[in-house]
Amino acid sequence: MEHHPGNPLPRGAVDSDVDLRVDGRDRRVHDPAVLGVIAAGGALGATARYLIGLGWPTPVGGFPVNTFVINIVGCGLIGILMVLVTDVFTQQRLVRPFLGTGVLGGFTTFSTYAVDIEKLVTGDHAGTALLYLAATIVGALLAVRCTVSATRALITWRTR
Repeated sequence: MEHHPGNPLPRGAVDSDVDLRVDGRDRRVHDPAVLGVIAAGGALGATARYLIGLGWPTPVGGFPVNTFVINIVGCGLIGILMVLVTDVFTQQRLVRPFLGTGVLGGFTTFSTYAVDIEKLVTGDHAGTALLYLAATIVGALLAVRCTVSATRALITWRTR
């Protein structure tokens, strides 16, 4: 990326969804199609997460397996999605906002993760809270790394 004197931002977009030349305080008109697919995807993802929580509740003081699995699976799916939208489906402008920001953003729940940790700590289950804290971070990062690598390897293998 090129840098120009007096301008701390790189020239050109770093990410297809981000235009660094536009100040974040700018009052741009947002694309209703993008906002619509994000909203629809978010409703689907959040509904799926809610239903999983209803069907698989966490006992008081127990390890929040449901939220843990939701976040690990969601992060793995985000890894797959990011490879597909950057390497395969590059011309599909609504796939990433719908699936990534919408569905998977609504499905994964790091706010519930934080609340779960707080409940465990205040309920005198600090050991479980610490295990959950560390396992989620490590698991989420590993899920993204593994799925990105596996998806790229599969794409490379299929294109030979």
